[in-house]
Amino acid sequence: MALATSYLVATNKLDDIFNALLSAKAPSSLTTGFLKTLGFTSSNDALYVRLFKDLGLIDSSNVPTEKYFRFLDQAESKKVIAECIEEAYSDLFALNKKANELSEADVKGKFKTLTQGTKEDNIINLMAKTFKALCDYADWTSKSSIKPPDTPETKTTKSQEPSVEVPIIAGHKKGINPSLHYNIEIHLPETRDTAVYDAIFKSLKEHLF
Repeated sequence: MALATSYLVATNKLDDIFNALLSAKAPSSLTTGFLKTLGFTSSNDALYVRLFKDLGLIDSSNVPTEKYFRFLDQAESKKVIAECIEEAYSDLFALNKKANELSEADVKGKFKTLTQGTKEDNIINLMAKTFKALCDYADWTSKSSIKPPDTPETKTTKSQEPSVEVPIIAGHKKGINPSLHYNIEIHLPETRDTAVYDAIFKSLKEHLF
């Protein structure tokens, strides 16, 4: 579980910075210096670096992550950001699965509860504004089509459920019970003594009929 506590003082540049990142070559390290090369030189712009860390776009050393490279695919960018938001604010989404649809006032209330009063009201307000700005940018209509490889647990489908094969008996038709016929061959010894034959047939009658 997690709750991102980073915030922006002003969110009006959020779309511009995301678009600038999409147009630029991925940096080896995303720092305030890199943002300055993109034209974002304000001290407030430096706050984006910490926000990107909370979103999982860069690691603790400011190095772009796998999520960042997925974000660079413009067909997936806003979907990836939606995934990042859900993970970075998982505590909030645990309270409301559709937290992205909450009003700013409702988000403030939830943040106060989740931070247990450890944040001042002005910080809570900025956190809520930042969350709402991110949600407005993200695409919530569907998740990213790029998914991690399936695990054995996620591969189970109906087609893989165990099935029972019913053996088919040759000559058997639906509604008709099959019947069995036995042909027994007896090789009689050569003899003129009829008593021998009588004994054989008597034994067959007792054991087979």
